Amino acid sequence: MEHPFKTMQVPGCTLQPDNAESIMPTPSPAPNWRLELDQDGIAWLCFDKAGSGTNVLSGQVLAELGEQLRILAAKPPKGVVIYSAKASGFIAGADIKEFTALKTPDDAFQMIRRGQLVLEQLETLPCPTVALINGFALGGGLELSLACCYRVGIDDGRLSLGLPEVKLGIHPGFGGTVRSTRLVGVLPAMSFMLNGRNVHGREAMQIGLLDRLAKPDAARQAARELVQRTPARKSPPFMQKLLAFAPLRPLVANMLVKRVAAKVRRDHYPAPYAIIDLWKKYAGADEMYVQEAHSIARLMVNDTARNLVRVFLLQDRLKSLGKKSDLALQHVHVVGAGTMGGDIAAWCALRGFEVTLQDREEKYVQPALQRGRKLFEKQLKGAAVEDAVNRLRMDVAGNGAVDADVVIEAIFENVEAKQALYKTLDARMKAGAVLATNTSSIPLETLRTVLNRPQRLVGLHFFNPVAKMPLVEVVHAADTAPDEIKKALSFTRQIDKLAVPVKSAPGFLVNRILMPYLMEAMLAADQGTAYEAIDQAALDFGMPMGPIELTDTVGLDVSLSVAREFARVFRKPIPQSLTRLVNEKKFGRKTGEGFYRYQGGKPVKDRRRARPQPPDLQDRLILPMLNESVAALRAGIVDDAELLDAGVIFGTGFAPFRGGPINYIRAAGADNLKARLGKLAAQYGERFQSDAGWNTPTLREPKA
Repeated sequence: MEHPFKTMQVPGCTLQPDNAESIMPTPSPAPNWRLELDQDGIAWLCFDKAGSGTNVLSGQVLAELGEQLRILAAKPPKGVVIYSAKASGFIAGADIKEFTALKTPDDAFQMIRRGQLVLEQLETLPCPTVALINGFALGGGLELSLACCYRVGIDDGRLSLGLPEVKLGIHPGFGGTVRSTRLVGVLPAMSFMLNGRNVHGREAMQIGLLDRLAKPDAARQAARELVQRTPARKSPPFMQKLLAFAPLRPLVANMLVKRVAAKVRRDHYPAPYAIIDLWKKYAGADEMYVQEAHSIARLMVNDTARNLVRVFLLQDRLKSLGKKSDLALQHVHVVGAGTMGGDIAAWCALRGFEVTLQDREEKYVQPALQRGRKLFEKQLKGAAVEDAVNRLRMDVAGNGAVDADVVIEAIFENVEAKQALYKTLDARMKAGAVLATNTSSIPLETLRTVLNRPQRLVGLHFFNPVAKMPLVEVVHAADTAPDEIKKALSFTRQIDKLAVPVKSAPGFLVNRILMPYLMEAMLAADQGTAYEAIDQAALDFGMPMGPIELTDTVGLDVSLSVAREFARVFRKPIPQSLTRLVNEKKFGRKTGEGFYRYQGGKPVKDRRRARPQPPDLQDRLILPMLNESVAALRAGIVDDAELLDAGVIFGTGFAPFRGGPINYIRAAGADNLKARLGKLAAQYGERFQSDAGWNTPTLREPKA
């Protein structure tokens, strides 16, 4: 399909415009940029990063851009429009891989200043400049557009603007903290900088981030009109300007700090605090650009940023494991309309696939359809909601299994019931379709014995809540057919989940590592430690949710089922409180009561009970998780330490700023942590006995 903003290419830019004096000299070679002059004297600067499907701002790309801008400044055209040749979007941001080569704050400062000076060239061009934005403009991509006089957004439902650098432990560095607050005001700019959220079409227009919002066929003309008419440039409303005055900045900054502190701690995630500090001290001063560069340079070489960049690259690796072309996916059939099965079905429908949902009677399916509608209404707008509702269909008879490309079993954890279902499905499914189980604990080797071709069964283990948890474990046995694994990986990519391939074994990867943590939390509760204190100890380490609340969220009935399997295989004690509450039918959040009582879906906690904590409580919670990570790596549950860290981060929320359990072990020192395990074993028993894998060289490699 031809790019909608393709301009007339003129070799050497020799086409005679109306104003002959605006002819530019022949541009120097630039592999990633094309500079073209049209008959109206407008220069169209196209960004087309060589060898990539996405535009990113590498050092080379920025150097080439600087050369193109030097040419434009020498013989200014009537205006410049910058656009992307990529259908995927405008610019995704800086080249993250280049960050990993930075060793010192000075290295980082020099790199950032070079980028800032290129965008300063753009900002000071003696002619109107327009960024013509299709798809996404993120990070450095949005910063580049902010250096232009005007911004036109392509209104096709895909427009997404943002400065998400805080997710990498840094903040905007190419002038974004300066220009965004000057353009839209401090509160709107901080609203998307501090949490890294993206801003879409209408909101971007409303806050002044865009000058025009145009349909694809009118976008080029909108850019042309801005060049020709040069309307007044956007500026913040008066009240936003007032907040930037020096006497008010400390008050505004304190308010912003309180908002950030309610979500993350400064010692865990310093970047959002650095943004506020920078604005508070330097807002309105040209010096803010250099101070921005110094601030981000300090952040880029600290452990939080290094680890969050590691997480970003791990995410990219998981995305690369599945190729969409390996499975022609149109129809998904899910058997089991409970919480997990129903939510898996709804997610697949949300992602655009036809889905049939089977259970014994209509009364079991209807609640899942209702939950699906709520998800669609939250995620979609207008007619798209009803389209998704129509894609998710009740199928009590199970006829959808005949034509489905993927069939997912998500019934209760009972071997005999699952095997009886497989016999039926095996006889009805079409050749080449994927047969998968969502079991959370039962090995494939146990389940698949009834199949004519046992090697076809794979695990697709989703996590609760399905709409929020990004990971799917793709479980395989030693002899699972390679094509089935490839198709399962492809499926997860097509529904926009991250897949980690794991070996079939009790608990697989995530639950094997998570269960010692959860069980130790409940054992501590059995011994009288307050639930709130246990959860707070985990939050202090950096976990997104405490283990007691997490158990309630997963469901105590599900947790007990997994705990029994874990206890049987690994000979670990089952907490008495877990068994007692399940016997009382208190299953956690879904029933309104578990360890905590729930009001409006939120736990009722007594914050006064969060402290004091036993001095060894955090070690009791975290070290069993680390010990089991070491054991899982030694057992080959995943292929390498990177995949283990990725699986645990995206499957449990393990403190991302620590870079994963194996990365944390390397940073904290394997010998130190092993010694602390020994102390716990002496006090609490053999469940803290260190695994033999602690002696392997892998744990002593340099941290990321």
